[in-house]
Amino acid sequence: MAIRSILVALVGVTVAGASAFATREYLSLQSAHAATESKADLGTVVVAATDIPFGQPIRAQSVETIPWPREAIPAGAFQSSASLLPSNGKPPRRATHAFAKGDLILGSKVSAFGAKVTLVQTLSPNARAMAIKVNAVTAVGGFVTPGDHVDVVLTQGRDANLKAVTILQDLRILGVDQVSDQNHDRPDVARTVTVEVTPQQGQILALAQQAGILSLTLRSAANTSSDTPIASIRLNDVLRDSSPVDKPQPGVTIKVRRGDKPVELVEVK
Repeated sequence: MAIRSILVALVGVTVAGASAFATREYLSLQSAHAATESKADLGTVVVAATDIPFGQPIRAQSVETIPWPREAIPAGAFQSSASLLPSNGKPPRRATHAFAKGDLILGSKVSAFGAKVTLVQTLSPNARAMAIKVNAVTAVGGFVTPGDHVDVVLTQGRDANLKAVTILQDLRILGVDQVSDQNHDRPDVARTVTVEVTPQQGQILALAQQAGILSLTLRSAANTSSDTPIASIRLNDVLRDSSPVDKPQPGVTIKVRRGDKPVELVEVK
């Protein structure tokens, strides 16, 4: 009886061991198959290995190649550094937009080999760049930096006819003096600010600069609502007497009868 129990136990252990071994082999095969399929679905893309400021050359130490889902690779992405970096003796490409570490390197954001990179590369289609004369007061104390958005206010006239009107809204700042780097966030007292305008807006600015003083108002980065026209305001509108005026209090009329005399009307305030 004891021998039979021992044999049953040995058979059970053997079956359990065989099952465990088979399960492990099956899972290993499944993992290998999944890994093979995963690798088959991956491509490569080139990303920035460090921050690359606007206008800087794209060099080998500035980029790296990483795996990327093949179906998620965006159009224009470089899939190898060979097509991005110059061959021996060839001038490099330059960044026409600033790249942060980890950003995808796209063909639309780099120049051709040896091409000059200027403010033109940052303009939107059919846009123009135009400079405005400013000072510490009209340029928000120097807190306007490249990449900010502003409204332009024109002040003109004299004495009682002095008036102000917002002539343009939501203009993008391209540069402050000679600085066009959007990562430049140190307040500077500028003499000129370059803004992005349409051809029509450029004409408005050209006339406005001759007509009076232009001031910039810095817009909130969270302002996504559409703009509406803003009525002009005159100095008289600011100086008018708007203090409250005392209004007469309504009276109370009562009837008084004194013996047989006629009724008298008395108003009590």
